[in-house]
Amino acid sequence: MDEAVITTTKRALGAAFCAMLCTAGACAQGLQDPTKPPAAATPAPGGPAAAGSGGPQLQSILIGRAAGGRHLAVIDGETVRPGDSFHGAKVARIGDNEVELVRGGDRQVLRLYAQAADGKTPARTARR
Repeated sequence: MDEAVITTTKRALGAAFCAMLCTAGACAQGLQDPTKPPAAATPAPGGPAAAGSGGPQLQSILIGRAAGGRHLAVIDGETVRPGDSFHGAKVARIGDNEVELVRGGDRQVLRLYAQAADGKTPARTARR
């Protein structure tokens, strides 16, 4: 009889422990994406970027720290360098916030962050 009580108690404690573990995750806070641009750099819904221009979208810019360092950009998931061709346009320049594409006499500038009304890009803060 004592063994039956001990077994029942162990099962009850095990079930309570499992229930406690399952509910602990519901109270945890979600993690924020560290690569998400700041809210000031995100275009407002219905803004020019949301209009669906159908043009290429600049997703990332990588610039080497050393003088003359490598310049890379990611446009629509494709990595490009200055001088490369992207869908018939030449990558003329990669800057800190923009990439310039030239197709014939046409020039197109893709921006990583939208410009504010004063013509400046939103300040980006470094995190350590």
